[in-house]
Amino acid sequence: MKLKELPETELPRERLLNVGETNLTNEELLSIILRTGTKNNSVKEVSMNILSNIDNINELNNIDIYELSKIKGVGLVKAITIKASIELGKRVNNLEIKNLMKLNNSDIVHDTFKSLFIGLKQERLLAIYLDNKKRLINYKVITIGTKDETLFHPRDIIYNAIKCNASGIIIIHNHPSLDIKPSNADINMTNKLIESCNIVGIPLLDHLITNTKNYYSFFKECNK
Repeated sequence: MKLKELPETELPRERLLNVGETNLTNEELLSIILRTGTKNNSVKEVSMNILSNIDNINELNNIDIYELSKIKGVGLVKAITIKASIELGKRVNNLEIKNLMKLNNSDIVHDTFKSLFIGLKQERLLAIYLDNKKRLINYKVITIGTKDETLFHPRDIIYNAIKCNASGIIIIHNHPSLDIKPSNADINMTNKLIESCNIVGIPLLDHLITNTKNYYSFFKECNK
């Protein structure tokens, strides 16, 4: 059944007004975002095509924009619209990350930033820059790696620390495998960064490895 054949009260926009956005299906939400279908496919059919090409809705976070555009009825404009909507949703979800919020223990750091790693299938390394009272100045994605590793140079992290006049640095990266135990590469990377940070007088305060539910803290392990 096409949208125009549905009773007005059952159309996605009307249902959102009547029952709220949290009660809509993924198909209905996609239909609202896409707005229109194509000459040969209704917006409902395009939405169903998208969902049938992924295992779960979280995959839209990682699917390449050009791969998404190749799904029947999507095209580049609709793919851009979907990806922009996802990014906006992430930013709205992270409005609690505010400048000068205090990040003085690893639990607070993890609770604050873990949502930035939800659904990722690649490793991502985030640097968090603090003032001398351990308050947030800025944070920045330094690099995005593979499923198994993320490579970076300490200067990439330190350059931004100097630029924002930071007094301390925390880094956090994810393991898509969900195993938060540090690899040898993680340990070597941390030791190298500690040395480089000490040279410029901006200490590395911690390195967290997350699976978005649990985390490993180098600082905690070193102080057991």
